Amino acid sequence: MLIGNYQHNIDPKGRVIMPAKFREELGDIFYATKGKDNTVTVLSKSAWDELGRKIAAMPTAKTVQITRFLFSCAAELIPDKQGRVLIPQALREYAGLDKDVVINGTGSKVEIWDRDSWDKYNEALSGDEVYDIMNTLDL
Repeated sequence: MLIGNYQHNIDPKGRVIMPAKFREELGDIFYATKGKDNTVTVLSKSAWDELGRKIAAMPTAKTVQITRFLFSCAAELIPDKQGRVLIPQALREYAGLDKDVVINGTGSKVEIWDRDSWDKYNEALSGDEVYDIMNTLDL
């Protein structure tokens, strides 16, 4: 399971270190695409393939927009020896990734956030909403 929160910097070439714990779970090759809340979503190869199967099983009329959204800027990521991956320019622009980023494990996927956006998201998060969900899950 992908869990934890890491803060890193994107270098001038657009590379960021993917935390070792995430690389272990994601495998040697993984995929990045546009995510919710203007983030970059990172999926393992098996999760990426499953996403493709789910979309392919839907009627084409319903999937035109989502396929364009997810696949037009998607990229295969292969970490170098230092664990860095290149986030394509289009994804960096979409998520507003410039220098400081937060890399979050969210169970089945990883999200890469601009650090300021992550901080603002957390400030706006309603504790009541979270507690209601936690109560539903009996946590």
